[in-house]
Parts: sequence; C-alpha cells; structure tokens
Amino acid sequence: MANQETINHKIHYLAEQHRRHEAVRKIQRLAAQIRKDVVLMIGCEGNVGHLGGSCSSADIVAALYGYKMKLEPKNPNWEGRDKFLYSKGHAGIAQYAVLAELGYFPKEDLLRVKGLGSRLQGHPDRIRTPGIEANTGSLGQGLSIANGMALAMRLDKKPNKVYCIMGDGEQAEGQIWEAAMAASAHKIDNIVGIIDQNCLQATGSIIERFNTNPLPEKWAAFGWHVIEIDGHNIEEILRALDEADTIKGKPTAIIAHTVKGKGISFAENAAGFHNGALTPEQYETALKELDAQLAELDG
Repeated sequence: MANQETINHKIHYLAEQHRRHEAVRKIQRLAAQIRKDVVLMIGCEGNVGHLGGSCSSADIVAALYGYKMKLEPKNPNWEGRDKFLYSKGHAGIAQYAVLAELGYFPKEDLLRVKGLGSRLQGHPDRIRTPGIEANTGSLGQGLSIANGMALAMRLDKKPNKVYCIMGDGEQAEGQIWEAAMAASAHKIDNIVGIIDQNCLQATGSIIERFNTNPLPEKWAAFGWHVIEIDGHNIEEILRALDEADTIKGKPTAIIAHTVKGKGISFAENAAGFHNGALTPEQYETALKELDAQLAELDG
C-alpha cells in the first residue's frame, strides 16, 4: 500500500511538472509572438516605434495575460476582470500585440498602428481600444491610477488585482513615489507594481542620465513587499506573481531585471531602439530571429 502511495505521489508530481512545463512554453511562445507583432507594427518604411521597452517587458506581459489575470477577451468590460496598466504607455504596442493575439480585436488592426483614424495610437486610448483600462504614457501617472482602481475594487469587495508596469527611467518621476507612499499608507494589497529595469532610457543609461537606483531598497523603504526576478525567466515571473497573491496588508513591487530590445540581437542593450526606425535589413533580421525562436518553441 505504501509503495502504491509513493508511486501515485510520483505520478502526480510528474503530471504537475509536465503541466507547468507546458504552461511555461506556452507563455514563452506568446512572448516571442508579441515581439514579432511589435516588429510588424513598426515596419521598415521609416516609421519609428518603441521597440526596446516593448521587447524588454514582453515576457512579463505574456505571463500576466497568458497565466495570471482573470479576463474575458470577448467581454472586455467584464466586472470580474483583473486590470493591467502600462504606466510607460509608450510601450503600449506590446499590449496591443497581446490583446490582438487573445482576440480583443482583429490582428489586422496591428498593421494600422498610429494611422489616421486607427484605434491603435502611439499611446493607449481606453475609449477607442478594447482591453485598455486607462490612457497612459504621461510618465509617472500610471501607479496613481492603479491605486484608485485597486481601492475601488476593495470598496466593492472584489477579489481582483491591478497590475501596473513602470519603467526604471520613469522612477525619476516624483508622482511614482507619492503613489508608492499612498499604496503603503492605505495597505493596498491588491496592487502589484512591476518595474521593467532594463537600465536604459531614451538617451542612454539610467546610471548616467538620472540614477534611480537602488530600486529594491527604495521600494522596501516605502513599505512595499519586494521581489527581485530575472524578467525573462518565465518560471521566476510566475513564482513572483503567485507570491504576490499571498501578501496581505501591503502592496507588492516586482523588480524585473530585463534587457532592452530582448530577443532581437542588434537591438539588445541599444538605447537607439528606445524609439527608433528599422531599416529593411534590420526588419528582415528581426523577423528571421523571432521566427526561429517561435519554430524552436513549437518544436
């Protein structure tokens, strides 16, 4: 009997490991597809786009939408949904990509980003775009909006969470820290702030421009539960998101160490691709590399 119990335990453990592995691979594939969609949106006809920060946060976005958040793509205003805000709204094209992949709107719309009359503009528009919770991109404001949403959920006794991605350059905005203090003071434990720490901003490195480090110590000093992760390791991202669910009485900050332009060789750690154009050669190289990543994951 004991031997059978041991065998059953092992079978259960292996089944759980297999399910976890498949979930991780699914999210990895979604992240690679997000990056490919970002490249397709920017194109190679002289248009500029925020490639770097969109790609650095793609794994986190994929994990939120593909694993953690409660959503109904066919009913974007579903009352039971969790909410996500890109405080660094210039990276919103990554959110457009995942929304299209999940069916919030047709994928063909991605090719009309920033076009006259398009529902997909350079910064998110909650009125015109299904799945967008707030107009963001004026840096520093997203966390304050997220606080308000999380407090409203608490008043309504909803079990949902609000997730807010910020940039590490954005940490220089004073409103971020006012919001951080407010979330701690009001014990808003249904909010998760995620800092995409790719160490670069538009004109160069964070350290050389406006050094906002050390982020873990600062967020802890402001009363947040802090988790540091590799922002490209899906297992670490999932564990951090799960850990945030267990924290009561204080907000959670996830410091995600990332690479600007992740997944595209020539764009990695290159400040010029914070908001830049792709040459036809770069465009083809990026698509080739991302298609190779997708093929490997499919294999």
